[in-house]
Amino acid sequence: MQAVELKHAYRLLNHGPTVLVGSAHAGRRNVMAAAWAMPLDFDTPKIAVVIDKATLTRELIEASGVLSINVPCVAQRELVVATGTLSGKEHKDKLSRCGVTTHAAPQTGAPLVDGCMAQLECRVLPATVHVAGPHDLILAEVLGAWADERVFSQGRWHFEDAPAELRSLHHVAGGHFYATGEPVA
Repeated sequence: MQAVELKHAYRLLNHGPTVLVGSAHAGRRNVMAAAWAMPLDFDTPKIAVVIDKATLTRELIEASGVLSINVPCVAQRELVVATGTLSGKEHKDKLSRCGVTTHAAPQTGAPLVDGCMAQLECRVLPATVHVAGPHDLILAEVLGAWADERVFSQGRWHFEDAPAELRSLHHVAGGHFYATGEPVA
């Protein structure tokens, strides 16, 4: 993984991939799949992600004020389905059951998911309190970003030059996914 300039961090989500949201607080960690995540700004980079108030992820984010956004690849489809299906509230061993390995983000300690094509370390914005409650919308500032240089370099994605298993996933409904397609000139 190589560091991504923060001015380019929005590009890691701009194509609308399914993401894995990492959260941690008081020794508890969780990762969940989310289909509704997007960049909001590029200077200072900000993101938005919808996280239901009934989830352990939301509980941990509200307690810690931090989260990670991870962009999985086609090769991680089963991991995405597992983390989106199994509840961290019901299964204390969810990460091991789902085969998720993580490492701590350098500034916040939020779990970054190993094997993902891109990772963003984020701090929740204070304004989130006003929208998270009624709308399940979390707004956060990106503090650090990294990407796999096999598919992201010089500030842009290069899926056309990478193996098919390194393309990003896009959830369309009912457990059905598409991979990022071919470039159009």
